[in-house]
Amino acid sequence: MPQPDLVIFDCDGVLVDSEIIAARVDAELLTSAGFEISAEELAETYAGLTFKDIMLRVEEKSRIPLQASLIDREEELVDRKLRADVRIIDGAREAVAAVTAPRAVCSNSRTERVEFMLEKVRLLPFFAGRIFSGLDIPSKKTKPAPDVFLYAAEKLGANPKNTFVIEDSVHGIAGARAAGMRVIGFTGAGHSYPGHADALTEAGAETVIRRWAELNGTIAALSEWSEDA
Repeated sequence: MPQPDLVIFDCDGVLVDSEIIAARVDAELLTSAGFEISAEELAETYAGLTFKDIMLRVEEKSRIPLQASLIDREEELVDRKLRADVRIIDGAREAVAAVTAPRAVCSNSRTERVEFMLEKVRLLPFFAGRIFSGLDIPSKKTKPAPDVFLYAAEKLGANPKNTFVIEDSVHGIAGARAAGMRVIGFTGAGHSYPGHADALTEAGAETVIRRWAELNGTIAALSEWSEDA
């Protein structure tokens, strides 16, 4: 059976159920600053982006000026909530353990945040030394830019065309596709919404899974399909 060179997992909303936690904090901060938005709306529209990029898009859309100090405040509040409340997504540990190809994490969160979340849910040993943050790579370009995916592939000696990425956001999928990688969408986290799977498919996911139990069979099937294509 053909084997991927690398399987890349997003972290927030894929391995840990953190997107909805961050969305609640971000929505409250933006609403207080004059841009009224619910956590659900924010997750649907902006999941996968850094808070700085969310602020830039909100400013462009609303013409409401936002204070740069909100970024530091958001970091502090989200870190505090994640340390207290973040949980693993059901089935993630078993699915990750069953992946026999090399594994990595590519995230828009800071490396330090990814590490403390994965440590909290006992996933860190699976990815130690193979965690890549768009904020910490040389270009500093976060998703939807492809840079973090390409950087991980280069560091780990993987061919992007034989690399699979599991992503929960349109922006993450756009980045992985721009990197020339194959993408599986994931909709099993707390921020998922009606139409989520369709949105991920439209963004370029080859298929979408809702439960982690489907992962390895999906990778195997897509690998076979690629070989036959």
